[in-house]
Amino acid sequence: MAKVHPNVMPSPGEAAAAAAGPATEEATTLTVWRKSLLFNCKGFTVFDAKGNLAYRVDSYDAEPAGAEVVLMDPVGRPAFTVRRKRLSLAGEQWLVYAGEEARRPVHAVKRGGGKSVARVAPCAGGAGASYEVEGSYARRRCVVYDGQRRAVAEVQPKEAVGTDVFRLVVQPGVDVSLAMAVVVVLDQMFGRPSFLGSWSS
Repeated sequence: MAKVHPNVMPSPGEAAAAAAGPATEEATTLTVWRKSLLFNCKGFTVFDAKGNLAYRVDSYDAEPAGAEVVLMDPVGRPAFTVRRKRLSLAGEQWLVYAGEEARRPVHAVKRGGGKSVARVAPCAGGAGASYEVEGSYARRRCVVYDGQRRAVAEVQPKEAVGTDVFRLVVQPGVDVSLAMAVVVVLDQMFGRPSFLGSWSS
């Protein structure tokens, strides 16, 4: 099996650089492993192009329904929190909060229709962009488009390692942390089985 483990844990300064922010000069390629490095946890472990830990999601099996899913940087600082919300008539949506903020979501993600498998929209009062996700997350082949139909991120299969390890390629100028948060939501929508089981709010 291909190498899917991190190099030596970076210092806090290096960790901040590894968890790329909104702007980079070239595409950012991450290797996403659908597994937690913590014993008895489920989640994601994400590495940058140099093999350093970039993000992680850890969830204990015993977490109650309604638990939040936190996307963290290498040293455990929250980048985004994802929470699923059931809607009485409109199905369900996933709310994405900045850091651990639980009062005002910055984005809402819903299942799409037609070619679109998911739609990402800024929440009321938010200044973020809208995105459409097309393709197949189950096959690890999907593309995220912005409002001008530019491909801004892509989930790609990684050769010969199955669907639990794949690539996330994020174009310059796009928030890499948000792109990874969208992957967490896609896994909730289409993962078989979803790595966190059933959780809702």
